[in-house]
Amino acid sequence: MHVTWRTEWPHWLLLGLLLLGLAQAPAQRVPIHWNAAGEIDGFASKWLALGLGVGIYLLFLVLPRLDPGRANYAQFAGAYGVIRLAVLAWLVALLGAGALGLSIAGLPHVLGGALFIVAGSVLGKIRPNWFVGVRTPWTLASKRSWVRSHRLGGWLFLGWGLLELAAGLLRPALGLTVLIGGGVVVTVTLLVYSYLVWRADPDKLPAVGTRPADGEP
Repeated sequence: MHVTWRTEWPHWLLLGLLLLGLAQAPAQRVPIHWNAAGEIDGFASKWLALGLGVGIYLLFLVLPRLDPGRANYAQFAGAYGVIRLAVLAWLVALLGAGALGLSIAGLPHVLGGALFIVAGSVLGKIRPNWFVGVRTPWTLASKRSWVRSHRLGGWLFLGWGLLELAAGLLRPALGLTVLIGGGVVVTVTLLVYSYLVWRADPDKLPAVGTRPADGEP
């Protein structure tokens, strides 16, 4: 994955907007956490809020370099770039709204739903790696399971995101229920589905470290 100013300027712009928003905040402490009803219940210093944004940016920037499967990132650089930008935009919007005092009921759920929708739209393009995507023991040991599980996962994330977005706009009190319930349904479905596809795959791979050494029974 090649990193250039063309790939990074949107991230720098978002971080600049976050810095500007924090500078305009009237208080020295800004909201960083919301409860189930979408009400602010946690605060931190402006510097910590800015550090969260910079930290997320740097984390996603270095993950491909740490991944043993780093060569695969070239095959889904566009999808990874979308996920990187979407996560940072979600965080900047959440922190920026809190810093400027925009306490809107359901905003965290609206932003979370939008993030799930964006992630779902590109999930099917993710290729095997150790950090991003649906990483179950079976997707990591079967290319067929990986591809099919991510295609299904894309649709599940889209549906989950739409429900979370609708809850945030119409019934903020249901946002947490949709978030947790949707997460359970998506997780269980992908676990079961990835296993079933792996079991039927004639070309499945042995899990890392489980192949017997030469001469061993």
